[in-house]
Amino acid sequence: MAREKLLIVDDEEDILDLVRHHLNREGYEVHVAASGEQALQLARSRHFHLMVLDLMLPGMDGLEVARQLKGDARTRALPIVMLTAKGEEADVVAGLELGADDYVTKPFSPRILVARIRAVIRRRGLATPDENALLDIHGISIHPGRREVTVAGQPVDLTYTEFQVLSLLARRPGWVFTRSQIVDLVRGDDYPVTDRSVDVQIVGLRRKLGEYGKLVETVRGVGYRMRERP
Repeated sequence: MAREKLLIVDDEEDILDLVRHHLNREGYEVHVAASGEQALQLARSRHFHLMVLDLMLPGMDGLEVARQLKGDARTRALPIVMLTAKGEEADVVAGLELGADDYVTKPFSPRILVARIRAVIRRRGLATPDENALLDIHGISIHPGRREVTVAGQPVDLTYTEFQVLSLLARRPGWVFTRSQIVDLVRGDDYPVTDRSVDVQIVGLRRKLGEYGKLVETVRGVGYRMRERP
């Protein structure tokens, strides 16, 4: 059974009760906060393995909570899963760029929320991958040292930046990267990387991967990810 300590932040009591019930069933130790101010106080005074943070809070909203957490050395490493209402795409992007790890839209399935929490904790618990280690995912093999890619055993000729984008997504399958994050993490000598050109790189990458290109998914209004399962 899991024994991680979680902090759930939401101003709706029925949602707190629902989430607490399902997470307790999974064996998590659950603490709750009904405001951003209370969430910050708890996060700074106790150790939590993850925070589930509603963005629409009275007073200090969830984005400001995330901003303060990520700006504080004591809480910077705390993983955050955001809860958002449908249509808040701009807030999702802002939250991810502040350093949140994932998001779930309301109304949500408790089982999906639990799965997302489990996935974030699992990813955070993994050791930092060797940047030169061979990557194999869903039939795509990436050799960072040789800068070679094969798909179903066949070599694929990628530009420097396409290779960087593919490697970035493949190292964190299921992890959503915003365009700005890709710009920050990818440095291309053959192509000027900007928010707009990321879309161009993705189009070219999908085309060269052929039928495997569908593994590179668009998360509407947010960014891109490598599918977690084939």
